[in-house]
Amino acid sequence: MKLDQVLAKRSHKVIYRDGDYAVKVFDESFPKSDILNEALNQARVEETSLNVPKIEEVTKIDGKWAIVTDYIEGKTLKQLMEENPDKLDEYLNLFVDIQKEILSQKCPLLKRLQDKMQSKISRSDLDATTRYELHTRLASMKKHDKVCHGDFTPGNIIIKDDGTHYILDWSHATQGNGAADAARTYLTFCLRGQEDIAEKYLKLFCEKTDTARQYVEGWMPIVAASQSVKGKPEEREFLLKWASVCDYQ
Repeated sequence: MKLDQVLAKRSHKVIYRDGDYAVKVFDESFPKSDILNEALNQARVEETSLNVPKIEEVTKIDGKWAIVTDYIEGKTLKQLMEENPDKLDEYLNLFVDIQKEILSQKCPLLKRLQDKMQSKISRSDLDATTRYELHTRLASMKKHDKVCHGDFTPGNIIIKDDGTHYILDWSHATQGNGAADAARTYLTFCLRGQEDIAEKYLKLFCEKTDTARQYVEGWMPIVAASQSVKGKPEEREFLLKWASVCDYQ
């Protein structure tokens, strides 16, 4: 493979373009189980009607694990938002419509969101009382089986020149309650200092899905606690505060 065109650099991984393929190369510290799980998640999501890049190969390159997928030519929705700030509302509407499309899907072999979050809350740095309250709240939430992306951000959507969209990065995909996915997206905007966009996004999501804002907000401490486990050091303080701000019933 010819890996000289870097598409993106992220923590513990680099994504290259090699002709018609995108090659995600993980460093040696990245758990093999997580890499294989990401490939399996994406292969399962390929069986839905969603537009996702097809996995072509899971391999090793110079001793490092790599996932090879089809390369999708286009711009991310994040790039389009930055280049055309006057079209922010239009792009946010598209963003939420794509999320609705994802949540309309079923993929019964994906891991269950509630199981994943229960495990992560147990491993968080929160005190025992807060962990107990979060476990209790999570257990009381409605159990759905919708496809949840797990990291639904504008940077994970590619828009082709003809307007077709593709959804990237299914490493955190689960099946569960769509309000949890919305809470994750809201918190991600906030983590990036985009509180205004976060508010616009959440208002649109609630309107378009007929979901009460309070219901999504009920998921935020749970999602924040879950995300804090593998969160970047600079994000952990923010997430742990969110995980503790709830008035528990």
